[in-house]
Amino acid sequence: MRKLQLKLCLLGTVLAILISSRAYSANGGLDIPLISAEPEFSDFQGMSPSTALALSMTKVADFTQRTPDDGDAATQRTEVYIGYDHEQLHAIFLAFDSEPDQIRANLSSRESIDGDDNVEITIDTFNDQRAAFSFRSTAMGIQWDARWTEGSSLRAGFDTTLEAVWESEGQLTDQGYMVKMAIPLRSLRFPDASEQIWRVQFGRYVPRLSEESYWPAYSIGIEGRLNQTSLLTGIRDVSPGNNSQIIPFIFARELDALDTGATGGPKFDRGSDQDVGVDAKFVFNDSMVLDLTLNPDFSQIESDQPQVTVNERFEVQFPERRPFFVENADFFATDSILVFTRRIVDPEGGLRFTGRAGEYGFGAILINDEAPGLNRAPTDPLNGKKANIGILRGFRDISEQSRVGFLLTDRELGDGFNRVASIDGRFKLTDNWITNMQLVGTESEPWAGGESTTGYQRNIQVNRTGRTVNTHSHFIETTGGFRSELGFMNRFFRPDVSGIHNRLSLNFFPEETSINSWNTTIFDVYLEDMDGTRIYHQLGPSFNLNFDTSSYGVSWTDYTEILKPEDYAGVASNTRFDYDNWQVSYNNNTLNTLEFGASYRAGTTLNLVPAAGNLPSVADNNRLDIDMLWRPLDRLRVSNTYLKTELETRNGGTKIFSNEIVRSNWNYQFTKEWSLRFIAQYEETDAGPASRLKDDKNMNFDLLLRYVINPWSAFFVGYNSNSSNFDIVESEGERELILTNDLRNDGDQIFVKFSYMFQR
Repeated sequence: MRKLQLKLCLLGTVLAILISSRAYSANGGLDIPLISAEPEFSDFQGMSPSTALALSMTKVADFTQRTPDDGDAATQRTEVYIGYDHEQLHAIFLAFDSEPDQIRANLSSRESIDGDDNVEITIDTFNDQRAAFSFRSTAMGIQWDARWTEGSSLRAGFDTTLEAVWESEGQLTDQGYMVKMAIPLRSLRFPDASEQIWRVQFGRYVPRLSEESYWPAYSIGIEGRLNQTSLLTGIRDVSPGNNSQIIPFIFARELDALDTGATGGPKFDRGSDQDVGVDAKFVFNDSMVLDLTLNPDFSQIESDQPQVTVNERFEVQFPERRPFFVENADFFATDSILVFTRRIVDPEGGLRFTGRAGEYGFGAILINDEAPGLNRAPTDPLNGKKANIGILRGFRDISEQSRVGFLLTDRELGDGFNRVASIDGRFKLTDNWITNMQLVGTESEPWAGGESTTGYQRNIQVNRTGRTVNTHSHFIETTGGFRSELGFMNRFFRPDVSGIHNRLSLNFFPEETSINSWNTTIFDVYLEDMDGTRIYHQLGPSFNLNFDTSSYGVSWTDYTEILKPEDYAGVASNTRFDYDNWQVSYNNNTLNTLEFGASYRAGTTLNLVPAAGNLPSVADNNRLDIDMLWRPLDRLRVSNTYLKTELETRNGGTKIFSNEIVRSNWNYQFTKEWSLRFIAQYEETDAGPASRLKDDKNMNFDLLLRYVINPWSAFFVGYNSNSSNFDIVESEGERELILTNDLRNDGDQIFVKFSYMFQR
């Protein structure tokens, strides 16, 4: 194994040395004109340019499929007309359809466009083929925007935390639909130059055909997206100007909730909160951005999607959606997740500076966090203490889609600290091959003082992307003293682990059949500790079959896991567990009003919650996941999720636990601005005699009235109620919380939040 690791490291180094500075050209270029006025649908009567203004715009046509038939002409004709003025970029999409009555168009809240026909423009404003802005709109003008980042980091792909201010309109016609986009230049970031050289890509999605088509062609046979875009020229003498945004907010609530830490025992506490804060953004030289926040409101209006956390050995990851951390969030992303900003829970204020200058990019965050010192006893040394946090990032783009960079983080609390230093690189080797490399070092000292620890991590991966063959080989080695308090570490990245995981996928596209594609994949993981003792192995093949509006999948996975004494209290020596499971899945979006997905897994797994006095063991396991999106009306969207997990002992079938999560999200859209949302979520853990868990029930209701002008200017009125299985008993003047079978309300709140963006 050590020899294999050494070979991988050597291979990665050699590949980096052999990098060439090839240029990957897109399909021609595009020159757009300066236009005299903002185009309207009336300029395209009959879905054809009918005025001098429309005829002056640059036309794009001849879209090419990416899926289901990569390289074929799109089945539905699309034309795009683009131009710009000194304040906005304009695009008119004419989406022709041979069956216009089959177009899927619903009135929904912003970004809830999945399942609807939509069109897209992606703009790489720095022409660096590494990051871009993407804007989509449905036939009803419902917006979706995101930042696209090349690579394999946490922020790679589409990051929908981008919240840009732009305009969109949609209109259904007897020939298809039209979409109008007007994107203010102040909502973009681009170089300070007299003439802009950008990259652009246009896309269209037809859900009933599972068809994605693009101009220029965006092939699955080539690694990367932005290297397949077209050069965009013609934009001259433009600037976002003095782009300053001041976003104050007001938040008030009435709360009646159970206080479990009250003197004398738990009791209900009624009170009210009022808060005022401000976020601000200042753009300099078109691409430098300073974000400030004072007394930020980091409460979430939209709750996280449910995830199963019972019997999970490692932390579950939830995405970051708080506005302060959104701007250029990908700047701080590396393959090893060293900046996971949900670790910063309750700051008083902070500042953030990000930007680009030529081939260089940089970012810095200074912020504190009150969370470590909250809700602690007066005698606790951490009572009232705040963590002070600093993050510094820099990188340089080299060659085509290659980059090298560094990252420094520092978290100070009490007399302790955690400091992390990293160097990383992403290198594009050919059209199909890329490699990522990262070396990280850490130094930590406990907050109460004591012996400091140091550690390092090596991270190397080599990937191939192609039409038929895709591979991923990833080697990670982390020493026992490695600590990253601002980071996120799953099984592969945790301390005292060295290992490699590989994935090989073969894709086939049969012709003259109803099958669009089928693929088979094999995934293998081997992990050992730094002493060379195997601690985990996983091996599993899978098979998937894809049709126009449905897909089927089946997989089987074999596991070997070794628990060490430090992993679980009571384990006296390294103990091996062997288990396996199989899974089937099905997804369907044939109907306009209904999308459905389900998976079922059965077999064995490792029971990490045995009864008191018992050690972990292999148990029988089954799990059912169901997701359903129902649109009975074009203004009503109902999203339902059901998760059920069951564990039983292998000998005798004694119940360990069952866990159920039911979530139903109803959203009625009165207009594009006004909506009413209701969420009901119920979770129940039913503990059996073979588990140390306790019965747990929770019911939550969430009602929210929203008026959203843009992502930063909005008015919310909400009500939330939560119930759980408890009761309070009194004995000799003391109150005690006990578990019961019945639900009892443990908290209600009514809140109002208003924010408004002032921009100049």
